[in-house]
Amino acid sequence: MAILSMTGYGGGEASAGGVTVTVELSSVNRKQFDMRVNLPRSLMALESQASKLVHERVSRGCVTGSVRVSVEGKARTGGIRVDMDAATAYVKALRGAGKHLGLADDLTLASLARLPDVVKSEDMAEDSQKVWPVLKRALQAALRQLVAMRAQEGAVLEKDLTRRFAKLEKRVTQIQKVAPSVPKHHREALLARIAKAELTVALSEDQLAKEVALFADRCDVTEELVRLGSHFAQVEKLMQSKAPSGRAFDFLCQEFLREINTIGSKANDARLSRHVIAFKTELECVREQIQNIE
Repeated sequence: MAILSMTGYGGGEASAGGVTVTVELSSVNRKQFDMRVNLPRSLMALESQASKLVHERVSRGCVTGSVRVSVEGKARTGGIRVDMDAATAYVKALRGAGKHLGLADDLTLASLARLPDVVKSEDMAEDSQKVWPVLKRALQAALRQLVAMRAQEGAVLEKDLTRRFAKLEKRVTQIQKVAPSVPKHHREALLARIAKAELTVALSEDQLAKEVALFADRCDVTEELVRLGSHFAQVEKLMQSKAPSGRAFDFLCQEFLREINTIGSKANDARLSRHVIAFKTELECVREQIQNIE
């Protein structure tokens, strides 16, 4: 697929050794690549590896998602561990506070176990590097779905853009047909204004020819039309390219706008102005669609 959308969703799951990792990813428009995936705190060390893996498949857009890890029996390698340093510190501090306040010492093992960070469950999920191969497979599965959806959306965008660029080319063809007649039209309008003004001094044919020649030089849009033709050729190449093309399309739209504005300012002709306005209106629709392309 030549064009990819920046909008998509994908999910993936992988298991090994009693550890199951579930990944959900979604992406939306963004000028640059950005990744915001919520990893469990024990796996935060894998954030850069996960981001690199996603960036290999997604060059532009904001990717958000979540990672869930579940661990079953055999994967719990260390079982339950009591942090004796934390427990000792709690007991000393609490008994000191009770003595100072004149309270009964009713501290029990059950109440101590409920205090933060005293009792810990050690399992494979705590070792991020052991979890990485499972997380990687789950990420890859989610990415395959994400990219597939972006490709489907891209096919719709490609169809719409092909139709819109064809309409723009048609407008340029109409401008090419009208442009050569602009000096003649100007000559006729000039003669009509002179006749209407009922000037006593007649305008010689040489003076009229000189005026028309100067106007023809000022309103010549040949260069702009040639550049527009070149831009359409670039559009065709981008449509066939497998590389991300969103930025290139955006740049070409700016160049299209530059050339059509120049034609509009040079021509000074109502017929051309109508085509220029129609071109700019359609181009704005193209620009909005291009914001969705990777």
